[in-house]
Amino acid sequence: MKYEELLEKVYKELPEVKTSSERFEMPKVQSIIQGNKTIISNFVKIVQTFRREIDHLQKYILRELATPGNLDGPRLILNRKISSVLINQKVEQYANTFVICKECGKPDTTLNKEGRFTYVKCQACGAKHYINSKI
Repeated sequence: MKYEELLEKVYKELPEVKTSSERFEMPKVQSIIQGNKTIISNFVKIVQTFRREIDHLQKYILRELATPGNLDGPRLILNRKISSVLINQKVEQYANTFVICKECGKPDTTLNKEGRFTYVKCQACGAKHYINSKI
């Protein structure tokens, strides 16, 4: 094969990267305290922004906040009073660990498993970062 043909083949096999002029904005939690419960009303929207599985983010949040909780439609209900500041810190911590690429800082990543190891693969720069997590 000629160089041009090989180059064309490589470009066809590259994953499509969605680029936009606006930068990635960390979603803010919209939480309401009702009695002894805290309700995150935009939980599913946050998950969609991160492009991750609902179960993954839910397990992370519940473990980090050390509280039981359950999903009710698009809302996550936590079984104790928790400030939105603390929840936002945990969501940002999740994004920095599981969403944002350590090399280029872009959120265009996928979460993959290789045996018993989990890693973040960047679609923008191709970097691969292993994660120390038991989720």
